Amino acid sequence: MDLDAARRLLATHGQAHLLDFWPRLDEARRAALLADIAQIDLPLCDRLVASHVRRSEPAALPARIEPVEIWPATPDAARQDVYRRARELGEEAVRAGRVAAFMVAGGQGTRLGFDGPKGMFSVSPVRGATLFQLFAEGLARAGERWGRPIPWYIMTSDANHDDTVRYFSANRHFGLSEDDVRFFQQGMMPAFFPDGRIVLAEPHRVALSPDGHGGSLRALAASGALDDMRRRGVEVLSYFQVDNPLVQMVDPLFIGLHLLTGSEMSSKAVTKAHDLERVGNFCRADGKVAVIEYSDLPESLARARNADGGRRFDAGSLAIHVLSREFIERLTTPGSAVELPWHRAEKKVPTIDADGRPVSPDRPNAIKLEMFIFDAIPLARNPLVLYTRREEEFSPVKNAEGDDSPATARRDMIRRAARWLEAAGVAVPRGADGEPAAKVEVSPRLALDADDLRARLRKRPELRPGDAVVIE
Repeated sequence: MDLDAARRLLATHGQAHLLDFWPRLDEARRAALLADIAQIDLPLCDRLVASHVRRSEPAALPARIEPVEIWPATPDAARQDVYRRARELGEEAVRAGRVAAFMVAGGQGTRLGFDGPKGMFSVSPVRGATLFQLFAEGLARAGERWGRPIPWYIMTSDANHDDTVRYFSANRHFGLSEDDVRFFQQGMMPAFFPDGRIVLAEPHRVALSPDGHGGSLRALAASGALDDMRRRGVEVLSYFQVDNPLVQMVDPLFIGLHLLTGSEMSSKAVTKAHDLERVGNFCRADGKVAVIEYSDLPESLARARNADGGRRFDAGSLAIHVLSREFIERLTTPGSAVELPWHRAEKKVPTIDADGRPVSPDRPNAIKLEMFIFDAIPLARNPLVLYTRREEEFSPVKNAEGDDSPATARRDMIRRAARWLEAAGVAVPRGADGEPAAKVEVSPRLALDADDLRARLRKRPELRPGDAVVIE
């Protein structure tokens, strides 16, 4: 985009102020500003300014919010055969190359006190392996276990793309084929002032931020990743986020149930830790399976009980999904009648004054817009929700301390490794509180679950209190 084209475009859409500081910019800054402007979908912004920026109506809750049927983590007697067939179907799909892994990894480690992509954060309890390394090792083992390399699509952001690509290159993609690891960037959205003007963060930079994890579907299409999947014969995407080191990246049972039921989008859930846990709530909203954010679910429903005393809305969302490629194509086809809704949030966004001087607001001054992946569920045919065990598959790294922190993730990794080792006949020392008295880490390169470890453990280690041992 050259200056004349930018002027015409911005004038057409009422955003000519983005070039106010052009005369004082050097060539490098002018290029940066034009590159930012080129990223903005201005016709879309016009529509969203009218519907979401100048208006601040709260999202309306569904008229009917009811519990939804959740498939159990362990089948009852009536479903034993269904689960067996589903697992076989899932394994067959992986072996046939019809399954790919899809990881959302656009975040930085800022909240963890780490300067770099969150995936480069060292998290494992003994080796200090990074999140990226753990996932790469797990996918390498999955490819070995089922006899077929699994393509891995990694969505980065403008903030961390180059660092992420360099990190994988420097580590030779952790043994994976470079052809099977594809990086692509998330779409960006500008911040807006309440009057609809796009915010300048600096005289030469637009205040851009990622368009939310729901934007991952648009990014798959825009980047050519969907075309690449179609060429490879990939039909199913196993979606997860970079901050959960316990996630089962390729779960044949989950994939098989998705295929067996004709689901277009399937999701995993855990039993909530308490009524007001800060996770989305699976429910049936006006007859459709959906997720209602913890902040939107009325407290009376969050605390509601069934006749047996159990929590009425007890299924928490983990951001673990399986999606059919054709469903994503349907949602992202230009001119499609279906699209994910946008969400409005008032935020403090650094900007500049009329003279180009920095302004750090002490209260929300702008509106950011983003999409959420779970909003695709009501648009899918036959959506399925499957319970999983929190202790096996959910311990996210979101905060520097407290809940959902590196300390709790490492604790949970040790606990899971200890359970797997004990299931394989290894004596794990425990303290009076029942916690493992040794730090144990099972490399995903060796085993993906307790059954896999039991089959592959060549020698039972002798563990003593205070030991720090890697099983690999």
